[in-house]
Amino acid sequence: MTGDKPSHKHEDRNGGSGSAGRLEIDAPVVADGPELYRITRDSAVLDVNSSYAYLLWCRDFSQTSAVARVDGAVVGFVTGFIRPDAPDTLVVWQIAVDASQRGGGVAGKLLNHLVDRVQGRGVRFLETTITPDNTASIKLFSALARDRATQITSSELFTADLFPDSHLGEDLYRIGPFDAA
Repeated sequence: MTGDKPSHKHEDRNGGSGSAGRLEIDAPVVADGPELYRITRDSAVLDVNSSYAYLLWCRDFSQTSAVARVDGAVVGFVTGFIRPDAPDTLVVWQIAVDASQRGGGVAGKLLNHLVDRVQGRGVRFLETTITPDNTASIKLFSALARDRATQITSSELFTADLFPDSHLGEDLYRIGPFDAA
């Protein structure tokens, strides 16, 4: 970054299980959109949005999203937004890590980086939805709450019958309050 703005870039020499390079986490740029789309598609687990949607996320929600890079290549991301009716709440839309980096803690580093960054905007809570069968995501967000010594609650949000396709229901997980930045 240039000027007097503080940098929110995070660097870590231990990028992940398949990484020999340095892990860097920062806000996404529009050119990262295709990689977010690819990582989501290749996960074979996440709902894949249109490629256009990932370009918009990188442009319009870059300050509430983050990407992880190793040697300049995008290897993970988290997308989020501030709830319009709850400006103290960050909603995490998707989080994904490239298969080459899974198991190295990249997802947790992405979440922590993003929470640190948005706390300066008055964010005290994080919300996300998780299907009941997604134990990896439940563990990831539970670890965030544990590591930040705060609460996590879950409740039913969208039941399966609300979806016009065969989508499972989505439970709402709410984490916080986070300590003041």
